Amino acid sequence: MLPIDSLIAFVAVKDTGSFTSAAERLGQTPSGISRAVSRLESQLGMALITRTTRRLDLTEEGEWLLLRARKILSDLQDTEEHLVACFLQPSGTVRVNAATPVLDHLLAPLAAELMDTYPLLRLEMISGETIIDLIEERADMAIRIGNLADSTLNARRLGSSRLRLLASPEYLAQHGEPKKTEDLARHRLIGFTEPASLNIWPLTQEQGEGLPIQPAIAASSGETLRHLALNHAGIACLADFLTHNDVADGRLVPVLNTLTLPWKQAVWAVFYKQGALAPRVAAFVDLLTLRLKDGMLEP
Repeated sequence: MLPIDSLIAFVAVKDTGSFTSAAERLGQTPSGISRAVSRLESQLGMALITRTTRRLDLTEEGEWLLLRARKILSDLQDTEEHLVACFLQPSGTVRVNAATPVLDHLLAPLAAELMDTYPLLRLEMISGETIIDLIEERADMAIRIGNLADSTLNARRLGSSRLRLLASPEYLAQHGEPKKTEDLARHRLIGFTEPASLNIWPLTQEQGEGLPIQPAIAASSGETLRHLALNHAGIACLADFLTHNDVADGRLVPVLNTLTLPWKQAVWAVFYKQGALAPRVAAFVDLLTLRLKDGMLEP
């Protein structure tokens, strides 16, 4: 393979008319330029430049190589400019896997801004209620809530979301509002089918912090629990990112708010450990982190 530095030196000699002028253009010494051209001639086994005391002329082979050297160097410059442009303006597809509530309440509200900021990106949002193999599913990243147990993942914390006990005003009007933790025993509680850790509510009991509950209605998705609460089915414990609009609009109201512990669920962007992120993924995650902390998530 021809050395690029020798091709650059060769073209500079032709363009400037001398080894000295080529050296000045490239910030090298005339002897360094001469050696670079000599290495090129030696590798090709032919003379490229005829040297006289007055001028330098290209041989027939030199003229042939000059055209191709210019094309090679031009292509290299185009490649460099394209890569820089891609880094400054990321392009390509970003595939994100997350549970449906996360897609609906965290990503969907930001999708338009993300695409306006990076118009060369294409976004694919894949719903997954369980842990998936990112490589097998061809996902660039996943968004996960809570504790992470998989050590093969590289995680970046996007923020956190406060947990609160919530019910609709209609449910509380019909069944009464609990005043203390023990009152929950007389209410219809809404919880998760699994894991059991999601049915430990941020309340203090005699045994310590955290109240395990036995749900009267259980579902596998936080979004389903939200709709159950909105439809007056009972009291649920849900993260702010799911319900902040409902609370702001009065469709759901906090229950036992002064007794609720300030528990938060961490929100993570996770990737497999395989070096630096592609520019398209890194740019997406950077903007996502910034916007989520500006609005829907806490530090």
